[in-house]
Amino acid sequence: MIFESLPTTPRSDELIDKAFSRAARTGRAKQNKLEAQQSMLQTASNILSDNLENVVVEWPDFELVDPFYYELADAIVDVDELRQSLSEVMWASRQIDTLAREYQSKLRKTDADTARKHRKQAFARMASIVEEVEDDLLRLGEARDALKTLPDIRPDEPALVVAGYPNVGKSSFVNDVTRASNEIARYPFTTKGVQIGHFERERIRYQIIDTPGLLDRPEEDRNDIERQAVSALEHLADAVLFVVDASGECGYPIESQLELRDAVQTRFEQRDIPVLTVCNKSDRSTDVEADLYMSVETGENVEEVLDAAVEAVGFEPDIPPSRNE
Repeated sequence: MIFESLPTTPRSDELIDKAFSRAARTGRAKQNKLEAQQSMLQTASNILSDNLENVVVEWPDFELVDPFYYELADAIVDVDELRQSLSEVMWASRQIDTLAREYQSKLRKTDADTARKHRKQAFARMASIVEEVEDDLLRLGEARDALKTLPDIRPDEPALVVAGYPNVGKSSFVNDVTRASNEIARYPFTTKGVQIGHFERERIRYQIIDTPGLLDRPEEDRNDIERQAVSALEHLADAVLFVVDASGECGYPIESQLELRDAVQTRFEQRDIPVLTVCNKSDRSTDVEADLYMSVETGENVEEVLDAAVEAVGFEPDIPPSRNE
């Protein structure tokens, strides 16, 4: 996952202490006092400039990030503010590099005592630059901590999104078709665990995603972060399975379930994403018009539902032509 390997972002005071203490050790290792000041300046500037630049280059280019992950990231942290902070930190890195070249020129043309004064002045200006981007470093650190918990979903693999009210059997279905080979984790955009499973058909791996807290209640009941997370799912989903329970055992009337189905259908079909209505617990009731009927509890038609979903996705992998073609 693109945000998982982001390194820890240093705080401004940590970075300054690291640079200046390392520079002091370097200076003590030099017998020539003028060379000591030059070496200290070079060491400190390298550490500050390189570390600040590394903070920036380790982040992915948001112009190239898949829309799914872009939307999820923007749901949790303001991407525009994040990009501004990255720009400010890169500015600081370049300013320190420029400052180092300016003062190295001064140190080459003077005596050791004056060089020491120049070097101390350079250190003060460098520290001031790093402190100027303190808030940006903090913002990047907080964003890194939040984004590294995003789900490991592959935008290049076909994905089925399972929707429907609570207790209609969504999680049981996902567990059944993935043989429980799934991940359940809590992410910042929902208070409940998003369940991600995988299954294979004709050597193609499919992702199947149950999103409690997102697609199990009406739009007006979602907060802004959840709404944007649903928007991200629009970029990911290749088909949606909307599960209903006509038996009433889930605790929600079928009319409310169908209203939510219609809202989900309208939203996803705007992107030409097929939405299949699946009536679960068909061993107890089929009193609803649906595309498919199944009972996860008895196993009836579960594989048929999965086959229909795969057909609705219509995924065709890019296969290179054979040499004979």
